Amino acid sequence: MSNAGRYIPALSFRRLLPLYDPLLKWGMHEELFKRRLIEQAHIQPGMRVLDLGCGTGTLTILIKQLQPHADVVGVDGDKQILDAAREKAQQAGVQITWDHSLANDLPYNAQAWDRVLSSLVIHHLTTENKRRAFHEVLRVLRPGGVYHIVDFGKPRSIPMRLVSGIMRHLEQTQDNFDGKLPVMLEAAGFTQITESAQIGTIFGPLSFIRAIKRS
Repeated sequence: MSNAGRYIPALSFRRLLPLYDPLLKWGMHEELFKRRLIEQAHIQPGMRVLDLGCGTGTLTILIKQLQPHADVVGVDGDKQILDAAREKAQQAGVQITWDHSLANDLPYNAQAWDRVLSSLVIHHLTTENKRRAFHEVLRVLRPGGVYHIVDFGKPRSIPMRLVSGIMRHLEQTQDNFDGKLPVMLEAAGFTQITESAQIGTIFGPLSFIRAIKRS
């Protein structure tokens, strides 16, 4: 992701990339929250689905496995991490298109997607780039299309407040932990914005957010 013109790779440093998948799997209940995100999205056969900030492709591949008749695309700003995603998809035996682009400047026509999903992406973006990304998602969604997010959110328990107090000083998480994402989505033009659930992790609370583009 871009931070004042500087790209931030997964885990902030490229040398940590091999730790990315194991850290998500064991430290953040990855399979649990990604399956829940997909269930929330209610993806149907024939839908066009974009995984925004797809990383190593775990969510993208799982979407395709659970709904093989959907048209699934993963997009990320890191070419190295996309290479890892392509290799994982080949091993899983699924056909997925992988595109290289930043979240705040998507290479797609307006109204191209039925669903956009993003998992642990938004906290990498500066406040301004969060706003730009939300406007881009709104642009590329079809009327009535839905944006589904799982990312750090406002803590609702004492343990999560303690953890988020540390994590808010890393990357661009402050907007997330202050609960500003729904406000930003509304300002971008989304409607019916809801936080459907929240789960705790060793790095802080993960919120599930749903936002709809007006028909």
